Amino acid sequence: MSTSVRMPNLGAEATEGRVSSWLKSAGDTVAEGEAIAEVETDKATLDLEAPASGVLREILVPAGADAPVGAVLAILDEG
Repeated sequence: MSTSVRMPNLGAEATEGRVSSWLKSAGDTVAEGEAIAEVETDKATLDLEAPASGVLREILVPAGADAPVGAVLAILDEG
C-alpha cells in the first residue's frame, strides 16, 4: 500500500511552503514520525515527518521547490 507524503498546513496565513531539503533519499527505509524533509515558510523551518513506516519510493517535489499546502511531495510504500 502506498501513502502520500503531503505538504503540511504551515499556519493560518501560509498557502504554500518550500521543500528546503530532503533528509532521506528515494529507496531509503523510514520509520513513522521520522524526519524525512525540511519545509519552510517565510517565518519558520519545520521537519516533515513520515506519516507511516516503509520505503520512500519517489520524491515528486525536489529540494528548493515550492508547493501548495496539501500537495503530494513524495510517495511512501508501506510494508
